[in-house]
Amino acid sequence: MTDGLGAGLGFKPEFADAALAARETGLWFEVHPENYLVAGGPRLALLEALRASHPLSLHGVSASLAGAEPPDPDHLRRLSLLVDRLQPALVSEHLAWSRLGGAYGPDLLPVPRTTEALQRVAANIARMQDALRRRVAIENPSHYVHLAHDWGETDFLHELVRRSGCGLLIDLNNVFVSAHNVGIDAAAWIDAINGAAVMEIHVAGHRADAGDVTGLLIDSHDAPVAEPVWALLQALTARIGARPTLIERDGQIPPFQVLAGERARAQALLDAPVRRPQEALP
Repeated sequence: MTDGLGAGLGFKPEFADAALAARETGLWFEVHPENYLVAGGPRLALLEALRASHPLSLHGVSASLAGAEPPDPDHLRRLSLLVDRLQPALVSEHLAWSRLGGAYGPDLLPVPRTTEALQRVAANIARMQDALRRRVAIENPSHYVHLAHDWGETDFLHELVRRSGCGLLIDLNNVFVSAHNVGIDAAAWIDAINGAAVMEIHVAGHRADAGDVTGLLIDSHDAPVAEPVWALLQALTARIGARPTLIERDGQIPPFQVLAGERARAQALLDAPVRRPQEALP
């Protein structure tokens, strides 16, 4: 695992005292850097206090790496300053877009997996990595509609790794939600992923769409991790070995002790034996 990272939690200021006091082996915390792109103040001071006792991960949500335009240079500059200041153990971003023509949409929008998109995303990842002077892990998205893809998803992700040198953040809740929504085989999907590229894993909860018509599952992060997602984590780590694994919870936040219980369950899976060695990337 990366520098001894085990299972981690998304940091929320409402449980700051409990997080600062926690001392479980391998515990780390993730934050969205967009909330901390400031020169100072109490928010950043709290994050620096947390960093003094726990490793941090910066999980970006706005770089728009799959967009038609290169990442915003000012955003990369400010993100680079935060990375230099905090020296996080991990930095990650989404395979999605959110910016076009100077307008920003607060969502992680999908992109068809074409060769043109592959070239564009790989170039944008390279720009981000050059700006930050470090490797970035790219997260697989949740799928809600069928798009005209030319590449299979795992092949697309592996080719991004080959072309840009990035790593992968495998979000298993996204895999499960996508399997339900667009009919992929979740077990086959995770079995196709090459563990040599995997830097991090996410697990989270989901919910059914409030509209009865769609039948979709929504990657809501407002519920406990579902049993099928736990099963995917067990299967993936049994094959590729332990990776830093995050419990994501962004809504309906329970007491810290409840999240710590989920975190302990994840850690137990990470501590289990590996089924077989994982092949290296060519």
